[in-house]
Amino acid sequence: MDRMIWTAVTGMNASMARQRMLASNMANAQTTGFRAEVMAQSPLTLDGPSLEVRAMNEALVKGARMEPGAVTQTGRALDVALNGSALLAVQAADGSEAYTPRGDLSLSPNGVVVTGDGATVLGEAGPVSVPPGSDVSIAPDGSVLARNPADPAAPPQQIARLKLVSWQGSRIEKGLDGLFRVPGGGALPQDAEASLTSGALEGSNVKTTEVLVEMVEAQRLYDMRTKLVATAKELDEQGASLMRLS
Repeated sequence: MDRMIWTAVTGMNASMARQRMLASNMANAQTTGFRAEVMAQSPLTLDGPSLEVRAMNEALVKGARMEPGAVTQTGRALDVALNGSALLAVQAADGSEAYTPRGDLSLSPNGVVVTGDGATVLGEAGPVSVPPGSDVSIAPDGSVLARNPADPAAPPQQIARLKLVSWQGSRIEKGLDGLFRVPGGGALPQDAEASLTSGALEGSNVKTTEVLVEMVEAQRLYDMRTKLVATAKELDEQGASLMRLS
């Protein structure tokens, strides 16, 4: 009974972790550039003379589905949709370099370009800042262009270039803050071929109907494992009863 209960309880914990992941995906179905998280589950046998017969279910969020979401035209100068496998380099809250598919950019009060969730956007030479009062636009190659509104006839000047990278061929992990990072604290090199679409935003790639089906399946699996624990308890009580009779 000990082995049955151990396996069932660890499976219940895995089901709860899966439910939390699915709830997060559903909650971010309308979040700009959100990548749906995926979970890997596998049996894990414990080592040791008395433990080898016990197996537990290990479930961890291993990454995200990287296919892009639908692109919507907004016409806003600072909105960008990253093309293909491109990601935008940003500075995370802890100061490390991270990457995001979010393209809903804006200017902070001090003129620094930030994403919709507040991460500082990085360029080739560090954080991207814009001169006060400038009209800003972003070219398809990531060049940040600024124009003096007092001189509309003057051509826009390039003040920076966004650091665009590609995740293809590199290992990246998604953190709890929704940003992607290179394991071990590394950084991806700039991709000269990466491009973006100005005046557009990429939506979430979460498919709500699929998530709803997965939530029902996860709940049913949790219920099955709960019944397995109850069955193990009943068998244990019956076995103890037989021993008392003898």
